[in-house]
Amino acid sequence: MDDQLLAFLDFLQKEYKYSNNTTAAYKNDLGQFLKFLNAEYNIKDWSEVTPDIVDAYVAYMKEKAYASSSVARKVAAVKSFFNFLFARGIIEDNPTTNVDSPKVKKRLPKTLTAEDIDKLLQAPQQKRSPKHLRDTALLSMLYSTGMRVTEVVSLRVDDVDLQANMLHCHGKDGQIRDLPLDKATRDAVAAYLDGGRQYLVKNKEENALFLNHRGQQLTRQGLWLIIKAYAKKANLSGEVTPHTLRHSFAAHKLDDGSDLQEVQRLLGHANISTTQIYTQLAEEEKEPN
Repeated sequence: MDDQLLAFLDFLQKEYKYSNNTTAAYKNDLGQFLKFLNAEYNIKDWSEVTPDIVDAYVAYMKEKAYASSSVARKVAAVKSFFNFLFARGIIEDNPTTNVDSPKVKKRLPKTLTAEDIDKLLQAPQQKRSPKHLRDTALLSMLYSTGMRVTEVVSLRVDDVDLQANMLHCHGKDGQIRDLPLDKATRDAVAAYLDGGRQYLVKNKEENALFLNHRGQQLTRQGLWLIIKAYAKKANLSGEVTPHTLRHSFAAHKLDDGSDLQEVQRLLGHANISTTQIYTQLAEEEKEPN
């Protein structure tokens, strides 16, 4: 059983590029589950685990007064592991298929509808000036990748690989995530590099991708003001921030059927429980009023 655990942890690091800290968190949570199995059921093979056993583990954690966020994280780790085993034919039945993660009481993030996203992304496309080309690429990249505001303004020109439709995102703790560019974002960035950035840059040594009117790296505050202006132009109600686009990206990805672990990797979340809040958001939006 240890061999499958090690294979899963290796998979997380190689396939999803998880950091050592994130992988260690999975190892700790799954190690606790294995310890429970050995103590309570004397399990010798992962195929012996049943839905009732998984439910018993959840009940055990609740009896131990674990915080709901901790239980949710540990359940998510177990589900991810069994999804891995099932996908590779190591087990015939997945005992976690119908296991629900505990609801974590958190203030749900605000997201935009697909229609409002379209309005916002269309707003800077009314003109073809260098500034508007920059803003078109900027908004498209924010929404289509789910990057944090600091990650976007920190991008270098050589972080973007248009031939591979990919960009290298420098995240927290020195992590680098390879993020895919959809066609619309790829075309918008290409248009900005071809006909926008060259008119904004003042110093040829400047390598920042997104520049302000002084030819310097766009600041966090500058990015916030850009989004605020276009949200107003698009007649969107309420406050719209860079994180609103990040939240919308995650919620829409999950709603379209993306795997929770993949969304976690794209967002750069250390713990999958952080990503799980978007599943709660999607579920609540589907509930009838």
